[in-house]
Amino acid sequence: MPVFYTPIPQNLRVGLAHASSSVFINNRTRDSGDLREHSVEDEVCSEVSANLPLQMLLYFNMFFFPFWWISEVVMLDLKFSMLPGYYQCLMVTGMVLISLFEVLRVYLGYVGNLKEKVPELAGFWLISFLFQLPILLFFLSDEGLMILPLERAVHSLYLAFLLGEVCASFVALRVMTRKLALQFHLRQFGLHATDTLSVFGARSVLPLLPVRDIQPQ
Repeated sequence: MPVFYTPIPQNLRVGLAHASSSVFINNRTRDSGDLREHSVEDEVCSEVSANLPLQMLLYFNMFFFPFWWISEVVMLDLKFSMLPGYYQCLMVTGMVLISLFEVLRVYLGYVGNLKEKVPELAGFWLISFLFQLPILLFFLSDEGLMILPLERAVHSLYLAFLLGEVCASFVALRVMTRKLALQFHLRQFGLHATDTLSVFGARSVLPLLPVRDIQPQ
């Protein structure tokens, strides 16, 4: 019996591969193995994007911050009367801002990292980089504040936490955004393949031999 080969358009191959991967779960042929949208999308969706180093830093930071806050309040009380008026105002304002932002920052970090939510994690990164980091650098570098040894120690440790969290959250954001982009492209590709298959329907694209040409063996 002669064998006929018909070139199949690429978009139709995509549709057929999509249909075969949907119907034949264990299909491992070459055509269906090239583009397995559902299996790839399942792998992408099941992959955990939460950043473990970031979660560990947030966990330890949550226990360290009360100790930092108590130490800073005690040191501020000791030297408050010796500071100029504008430094007193700056210290109090900085303490209030750091205390308020820290609660919101840790919450956004936990939610954004554990639940893999990009907006919350981006808010955590912005608060850390634009608010907490400049205020802490001011507390640590301005000698006019009469920095005490305990302050320098706790500020340095808090700065190490912040820098580690900024770097880890930046990496986590890159991973999560790539995962979301890949999911979007896979869903778009799946819709395109489904539309292509619906256009061609169930018609066969391979030539069929007439019945009279088929001779019994």
